[in-house]
Amino acid sequence: MSTTEAQNESRTLHTFITRGVIAIVWAAVFAMVADSLTVGVGVLLVLYPLIDAVASGIDARGQNGSARQLLLANAAVSTVAALAIGIAATGTVANVLVVFGVWAGLSGAAQLVTALRRRALLGKQWPMLLAGGASVLLGVAYIIMSTASNPKLNMLAIYAATGGIEFIIQAWLLTRRHATALPTRMA
Repeated sequence: MSTTEAQNESRTLHTFITRGVIAIVWAAVFAMVADSLTVGVGVLLVLYPLIDAVASGIDARGQNGSARQLLLANAAVSTVAALAIGIAATGTVANVLVVFGVWAGLSGAAQLVTALRRRALLGKQWPMLLAGGASVLLGVAYIIMSTASNPKLNMLAIYAATGGIEFIIQAWLLTRRHATALPTRMA
């Protein structure tokens, strides 16, 4: 493995861990305050896709070609989603769920494609495949839930916590793969 590849893998590892921990903390805080659509809840809602945008931008720095383009596109979509969620948060919970659902579906699709493309480079990508698939399914579920007579925001905390756990598992797998490959490289 070249120095550049090792640096890129290290950056990806740190991005996964940081993104996972932030998502779990966000979920815990959001679960405590998501009873109603307040200004504070609106700010938290805007922050979540911005976290995704920043993480995708950082991750893109270590990628080339279509993987880089996909991560940058995801960062752009997440930035637009943050703005749209901010606007939706001035309305109703249903509005927020629809916008969040559309964003979750698009982000999940991008995550699925990225995970499939990274399999050869980073090895096992099942947590990212699961996270991407779950994001697509939950996105659809949020849109459907928005039509309920009294939709709730608390399900978004489960989405974030699950995604955070999957990023941490992916970081662990990447670390394990690196540790297993290291003795082979030294031989």
